[in-house]
Amino acid sequence: MSENILITGGSGFLGTNILNKIYKIKKYKINSTFFKKKNFQRFKNVKYQKANLLEESTCMRLCKNMDTVIMCAAVSSGAKIINKEPLIHFKPNIIMNLNMINAANLNKVKRFIFISSSVVYPLTNKFVVEKDVNYKFFEKYFVSGWMKIFSEITCEIFSKKKYGNLNFIILRPSNLYGPYDKFDHNKSKVIPSLIRKFLENKKKIIVLGDGKDLKDFLYIDDFVDALVKILNRKKIINKTFNIASGFAISIKDLIKYILQINCNYSSKVIFNKRFPKMIPYRNINIEKIKKEINFSPRVSLYEGLKRTITWYKNQQ
Repeated sequence: MSENILITGGSGFLGTNILNKIYKIKKYKINSTFFKKKNFQRFKNVKYQKANLLEESTCMRLCKNMDTVIMCAAVSSGAKIINKEPLIHFKPNIIMNLNMINAANLNKVKRFIFISSSVVYPLTNKFVVEKDVNYKFFEKYFVSGWMKIFSEITCEIFSKKKYGNLNFIILRPSNLYGPYDKFDHNKSKVIPSLIRKFLENKKKIIVLGDGKDLKDFLYIDDFVDALVKILNRKKIINKTFNIASGFAISIKDLIKYILQINCNYSSKVIFNKRFPKMIPYRNINIEKIKKEINFSPRVSLYEGLKRTITWYKNQQ
């Protein structure tokens, strides 16, 4: 018997990579949404629907007869825009998440998978575990942190028999990167932004911040592999998991990796220390997901960067 799966945001980075992994699996009958983007990677056997998730009636229609909903749709951008307009993503993401969670609950969807974020954790140099949420966010993540937490709590509310029928899974990934990511000037995040800047081959590369920030980066294939394992284990419900590489690297060392992969880069790197720092360090504990599904990242940062650079060059 086939399983009906809905993946929102199927034209985006995360949705595209998930679809690329599961569209050939015969037991899945896959539906996916897109919003404005017309030209994007489409896969066979996937039913695409143009949808505005800000409309409650649309979300109700999409969730009808679905067994699993994976909430990938989100409004996002890079640090530069977030720093300039911190509230730009708050309202649309809150409304979309609330509409989809409510629709999944009312349609008695068997499992609702919400893609959250590690921004929900406080500023600390220790390895954060899933229970470390204390509602004290790093200053630059104050808005996005509350947005994600609000959506997580909404999932929990609808999971209580007194209020609903929802079975949820919350995934908190670290910084994901890889093919199909956003490489444009305004919306690209750390890795795609650096790759694009180096490939533009300018004499000077301006990097925002001092380069000392420590971040956890996870190649997209490792994240999707973990998600597929969770999909295959029906007994996993009402749980929250970190999904990350388990180690952090500085932006300066990340740049060294990129330079090692392509020795043709001759640009001078200049760190703009006047730009407000993002979170100075983030270490993520992945022991819980290791025990649950035997998760272990298979793609090293060096190999992941190499694959991402090759993909981006081919697109150029």
